[in-house]
Amino acid sequence: MAEYDYDVLVIGAGPGGYVAAIRAAQLGLKTACAESGATLGGTCLNVGCIPSKALLNASHHYEAAHSGALAKHGIKVGQVELDLPAMLADKDGAVKGLTDGIAFLFKKNKVDWIKGLATFQDAHSVDVGGKTVTAKNIVIATGSSVTPLPGVEVDNAKGIVVDSTGALALEKVPGHMVVIGGGVIGLELGSVWRRLGAQVTVVEYLDQILPGMDGDVRKEAAKLFKKQGFDIKTGTKVTGVSVKGRKATVSVEPAKGGDASVIEADVVLVAIGRRPNTEGLGLDAIGLAVNARGQIETDHDFATKVPGVWAIGDVIPGPMLAHKAEDEGVAVAENIAGLTGIVNHDVIPSVVYTHPEIAGVGLTEEQAKERGPVKTGKFPMMANSRAKAIRDTEGFVKVIADAETDKVLGVWIIATPAGDMIAQAAQAMEFGASSEDIAYTCHAHPTHAEAFKEAAMAVRGKPIHM
Repeated sequence: MAEYDYDVLVIGAGPGGYVAAIRAAQLGLKTACAESGATLGGTCLNVGCIPSKALLNASHHYEAAHSGALAKHGIKVGQVELDLPAMLADKDGAVKGLTDGIAFLFKKNKVDWIKGLATFQDAHSVDVGGKTVTAKNIVIATGSSVTPLPGVEVDNAKGIVVDSTGALALEKVPGHMVVIGGGVIGLELGSVWRRLGAQVTVVEYLDQILPGMDGDVRKEAAKLFKKQGFDIKTGTKVTGVSVKGRKATVSVEPAKGGDASVIEADVVLVAIGRRPNTEGLGLDAIGLAVNARGQIETDHDFATKVPGVWAIGDVIPGPMLAHKAEDEGVAVAENIAGLTGIVNHDVIPSVVYTHPEIAGVGLTEEQAKERGPVKTGKFPMMANSRAKAIRDTEGFVKVIADAETDKVLGVWIIATPAGDMIAQAAQAMEFGASSEDIAYTCHAHPTHAEAFKEAAMAVRGKPIHM
């Protein structure tokens, strides 16, 4: 009889977990995945990346038709009405299609889905819903959850003070939504409800929105969001939220001290970040501690200090991004199988799916300058032929290169298809490209990607169309 029930047991079926399970099975390892949710896919597919993008897309179409923006293209429309239940149903349909698809892939690759919460008994045994499951290798891929704001009670069922999950299922468009947090999630979901008719106020503790992004991007994004109608209050601290009837009152004060004030709202969205799901796993039973941020430390192979126990995704240090977790899922499975699984954490793109989109990869200009002299090239989308042709010219492409070697250190983009454009930048950086390499690569015309070529040319002071 086999010593263990499985070669690999993955705890969690989010983007990191389900990918790790499928890849392990593809490599011939007997694999199971423990997941307590009713569907596979984790936060990303069920209440995160996918449903938010569905609503961003639908709300963009609604705003384009409702605002009269189509008229400049010679398209006249009659009375435009919002059918919110149908829009939410369409979002749910997109989610179901993808989560069902993962269930199909589990069956196709012979991955066993063990339903229930998993808790370690020892390094090779976990309790899943009262049943002991053993495995030679156990991968922790439990993802993350919404970071609570002390003193603020979230109740998604009431639909007044909500987190990102509740903001995806509001029964009506709020008159006024206050978003606590000027990061990616707050701005994306704020964009959805602003497009559908809500007044949106964003309250951010720091002096700029989009923490961690390039300084030029943060400044330009703030201008664009204000132009779209957002009321952005930076350098502002939320001290409390009270609810009376169907209204909420948000108490705020300057982050650096000053007079307090209040903001009345119909809906308050708490979006101050996410925290790793490491509590309740029974890590103490295997002698595995977490760091100050609740994360599990691993080596480059994603192995923890406990032999046979691995960790990936949001539970380990690094950006909490689905695609990072997916790549780590492939890598950890390959390492377990005796192959070489590698993830270059210096080249992990990030995207904000607003309009225009905002994307970046590598170092910001501020980070790059801390390491040594740099050269930068910047090209405005208003000078890009494709952007001008479709009358959508907001934003720019910025390339940051080492002043001595010309190696590209970072790329930052604000443009309608920035999320797709950043892939070329990431691939170029993965191969160690110089700005000259990009500048001398022929790009199809007319495309938004030509702006990337021109920004690379601008590093050397030789853009053509500017």
